[in-house]
Amino acid sequence: MTDTRDCEQCGALFTPRREHARFCSARCRVAWNRLNASDPPAVGGALGWTITAMQETVDRLLRARGWDRPHAFAVISEAVWWVTMVDATLVRYHPDAYDSVLAGHDAAERRVIEGTFGGLRFVRNQMGYYLDQADFIEPQPAQGDPGGLGASRIAAWTWRPLPQPGLDALPARGQEWEMTRYREYQAQLAARPVGETFRRAAAFLRRASESCLTHP
Repeated sequence: MTDTRDCEQCGALFTPRREHARFCSARCRVAWNRLNASDPPAVGGALGWTITAMQETVDRLLRARGWDRPHAFAVISEAVWWVTMVDATLVRYHPDAYDSVLAGHDAAERRVIEGTFGGLRFVRNQMGYYLDQADFIEPQPAQGDPGGLGASRIAAWTWRPLPQPGLDALPARGQEWEMTRYREYQAQLAARPVGETFRRAAAFLRRASESCLTHP
């Protein structure tokens, strides 16, 4: 089933490129913003502190080693929340700046970046609700300590490949979006280090936010 919806400005039926798309074109988005002018909730200082909070969480994860599993899982979950929250804010309120930074990458890298965020949305939606944190994360032993975790780096832990999720409780449109996220998780996250995922995501979001603050 192909997802379609009505443009909030002109009413035309369109196929959204992103999950939360509201308009069929940039022209309609600009027209709607002019008619409904108000300051978005994430500009200037507000956007700056959310980026700072995200980066601090990611940096803590990248530095961490030797933590027990509950603490390690908690910081990974926090990083997932911050990254997906910042990404959703930029997509909703600063789509032109976001798309401009994305367009600066070649096609293959764009697919990786978009797939990374899609995969993280799948983690956000599933972790703690339908799947346990341990279902997502494969702890890795420290170098020279094959029998245990020792002082292993949390960033070196990997995302586990997952079986296809059961989505019967979701409406048809929700099933389609969540299956897309699942496929992106399998393609861009599964069997890869969590540190690699968060480095890529945070680096892109920093660049996109800098573009927003420089050219609001």
